[in-house]
Amino acid sequence: MGEDRTLLIIWHSRTGASEQMAKAAARHENARLIRASNVTTHDLLDAAGYVFVCPENLASISGEMKEMFDTHYYAVLGKIEGRPYASIIAAGSDGEGAQRQLDRIATGWRLKRVADPKVVNFGAQKAEEIWAEKTVPPQIERECEELGLSISEGISLGVF
Repeated sequence: MGEDRTLLIIWHSRTGASEQMAKAAARHENARLIRASNVTTHDLLDAAGYVFVCPENLASISGEMKEMFDTHYYAVLGKIEGRPYASIIAAGSDGEGAQRQLDRIATGWRLKRVADPKVVNFGAQKAEEIWAEKTVPPQIERECEELGLSISEGISLGVF
């Protein structure tokens, strides 16, 4: 287990949606919110659990999120097994490709999924819709907040 009971919420966003959802998931005292490009191996090792939040780009996780995994994958391999994780994907259509890719990486790390994947479909299909700034509906923000809080409480109670 990580040195503390912190839930690390790692995010990347291009149009604001993933950032808004990550911030919502981090609205509790045991959360630490950090952009994917700023994550260190130490951050991953110290955390007790993770929420990965990113957009789906071309049926994959975003490049910045992938780079975070590429950079730290082997440094933490075998050292974070069994820790809980969840994911939030901002998608233009189905989000399945990004979710599948993220789950394969988490499987390699032997993380334990503790919440159903959350894929938020913004329905953006045209270039101008895809690149437009997004606003997350209040209900989705509440769901992201509840997700972060429930995982954090599970960590604190020793459930995960």
